[in-house]
Amino acid sequence: MTGSAYSLSSLYPAERFESEGETVLGGIKGGTKHHFCPSCMSWLFTVPEGFDAFVNVRSSMLDDARNHRPFVDMWLVEALPPAATGAPQHFTTVPDEQEFGALMSAYAQWDGRVNA
Repeated sequence: MTGSAYSLSSLYPAERFESEGETVLGGIKGGTKHHFCPSCMSWLFTVPEGFDAFVNVRSSMLDDARNHRPFVDMWLVEALPPAATGAPQHFTTVPDEQEFGALMSAYAQWDGRVNA
């Protein structure tokens, strides 16, 4: 859905997320809801199935994405080699549900530096 070598997004608590204006659902229709701009059909954000407490916002939608460094790389099984982000955490697909507590704790301690 990105037309790019990778998809970069930021995970935010749903309770702290607000979207201005209406969106339309697009992409593969299922439990995961991909929200798009009804005018230009740009992919804006996703509410992952079974993970409704969070919203995955497309980083290209941020006013200044330079200050939003990646902390986790996921779906590396499908990654192209030049699409490295330097994120300190890596997963072949997605983290197991039982890994999220430790992952959130590590993120809380992270100083934002990207490992080379």
